[in-house]
Amino acid sequence: MDLTGLKVMVIDDSNTIRRSAEIFLGQAGCQVLLAEDGFDALAKIADHHPDVIFVDIMMPRLDGYQTCALIKKNARLSSTPVIMLSSKDGLFDRARGRMVGSDEYLTKPFTKDSLLKAVAAHCGRAPR
Repeated sequence: MDLTGLKVMVIDDSNTIRRSAEIFLGQAGCQVLLAEDGFDALAKIADHHPDVIFVDIMMPRLDGYQTCALIKKNARLSSTPVIMLSSKDGLFDRARGRMVGSDEYLTKPFTKDSLLKAVAAHCGRAPR
């Protein structure tokens, strides 16, 4: 799948998850931006304007729900797709994510295929 040129941000407090996503997305041609938490991410989002954002739900300081809500409330960023990441596949988490404006929900550990399909779907690139 060719996703060359797309800017993708991955916000997760787990170094393993960030690095896995960076490898998968980098192999597909994406420019990958990494952040450890919501505060770190918000500064980078303003500077880099990613095409799609993956955000972990459970993070210290500013969780994924709060981070997503802040992104979606910003007029310049509100159309940016936000995909929630969680190790739980719960109905409550999905519903709460939708309430703060998330566009999709991906369960960790994700596969390379599921990650790339989510990016392609939200950036208008058909999978090849």
